[in-house]
Amino acid sequence: MTVDREGTVTGNTYDKYGSANPVVKRLMAGFERTLEELFRRASPSSLLDVGCGEGVLTHQWAQRIDGRVVGIDLDDPQLHAEWKGRQCPNLEYMVMKAENLPFADDEFEVATAIEVLEHVPDPEHTVSEMARVASKHLIVSVPREPLWRGLNMARGAYLRDLGNTPGHVNHWSKRGFVQLLERYGTVEEARSPFPWTMLLVRVG
Repeated sequence: MTVDREGTVTGNTYDKYGSANPVVKRLMAGFERTLEELFRRASPSSLLDVGCGEGVLTHQWAQRIDGRVVGIDLDDPQLHAEWKGRQCPNLEYMVMKAENLPFADDEFEVATAIEVLEHVPDPEHTVSEMARVASKHLIVSVPREPLWRGLNMARGAYLRDLGNTPGHVNHWSKRGFVQLLERYGTVEEARSPFPWTMLLVRVG
């Protein structure tokens, strides 16, 4: 994982999107297939990607969207280096925290947070800000608990922390995550690509 200058976790050094591990590849195939289905249903013409990390998904989406795409994340030199290699004319990366987004109400059609909300100190406020700046949909995903920690323990990882991945400060079951997002919109799709929860939420 990577850590910014203030000691905040900003991302993982493990490249799950490019992994050659057959188990990881199989899990990620389900994750990416589900995300693609929700992205197609949302069909955004503009998008804000909160916690964009290295910009893998942000860059892919920007190539399919005619309008503005913005990816935001914390100040980390490793991320900046990755952003330089993932550019599009309609794509902009910005360094900022997600707590108070400097965007107008409904400035983007869709706001996403993919494997992000488990890391942020105040997820409810972050979701409320995402719902404020999005006019149509949110697409969000988190590890599904307690399944995620159980799988970590089964492979002998993070045993001292009962399987909790470093940097994960929030934990939700599928039902709990749906309940959180229902405060800010209508959950149109609640999907469970193993071992995650992924939601498409109508806002506005």
